[in-house]
Amino acid sequence: MVVPNEEPKKPTKPKKPTKLKKPTKLKKSRERSLPVPVPAAAALNVINPDAAGIDVHSDMHMVCVPADCDANPVRQFGANTADLQEIVAWLKKCRVRTIALESTGVYWIPLFELLESEGFEVNLVEPGQLSRCGARPKTDVLDAQWIQRLHSYGLLRASFRPPDSVLALRAYWRQRQMQVRYAASHVQQMQKAMEQMNVKLTEVVSDITGLTGMSIIGAILEGQRDPIKLAQLRDERCQHSEEQIALALEGTWRPEYLFELRQAHELYQFHHRQITECDQQVQAELANFPNRAGEKTRSVKPQKHGRKSNDVRFEAAGPLFQALGVDLTLIEGIDVGTALVI
Repeated sequence: MVVPNEEPKKPTKPKKPTKLKKPTKLKKSRERSLPVPVPAAAALNVINPDAAGIDVHSDMHMVCVPADCDANPVRQFGANTADLQEIVAWLKKCRVRTIALESTGVYWIPLFELLESEGFEVNLVEPGQLSRCGARPKTDVLDAQWIQRLHSYGLLRASFRPPDSVLALRAYWRQRQMQVRYAASHVQQMQKAMEQMNVKLTEVVSDITGLTGMSIIGAILEGQRDPIKLAQLRDERCQHSEEQIALALEGTWRPEYLFELRQAHELYQFHHRQITECDQQVQAELANFPNRAGEKTRSVKPQKHGRKSNDVRFEAAGPLFQALGVDLTLIEGIDVGTALVI
């Protein structure tokens, strides 16, 4: 049987294996997180209903009292003594008992002392407390209202203020420390003047304000220029010999530098007279302290070095022991000056 001619079939290409699709990840249904209910803020209780707040400035004071005490609860007063008296009268009229006073510079001190002497309970508040309690618009009126509000809720902590006897002692001692700093600056001026004259006193004397240094400077200012005679003023405890000191005292002696040395020396002497007056006030104030030592006796601490130029001019360890009841100078590293600061 004859098969008719047929077109040959094209060879079929083998089919590529179908890739299996990766199973699609089921998207998790995102549930909307409901807002967590915030509990209502508890209402603050008024602890000081008769509280006032004062915003202190150099030329005026802004005073705020409770709103039910006056039709105009915020008033501005001046800073003169008569104005402070008006503040006291108004606060008494409003039956204010406790006051929060912002400590601004030293402007708060006269008002604080007057209010305290009039029987008010005065709380000195450090300004940082007010800013940490939350942001607020910045005006003098709003500051006074903010101080009064925080104080009425009892949210302000009063700064420590020592009794009057300690305040007086501290004032005298701080004045003394300031005079010591002033005197130290004039020591540097004396050193500068001598270096400009090529007088090497600082190289052969450990402290020019000691016995040897001040004797030589005094002789120079009196007109002595002979280095050998100046070196003879050396104290026997000085480490350098007379020959070494004489070699260092051959200066140029220019008049402008001698003038500078004279003025610095006079100012140094002046400030040390001021230090002596401060020591007299400190000694008198220590005598007013009650005797807390009782029958206890003080053991004397041996001195490791001689007296320095800035040491107190009186025997202060005994009065300090009686005032404190303990001897702080027995602690290693604490001398009489440090004990007075404490």
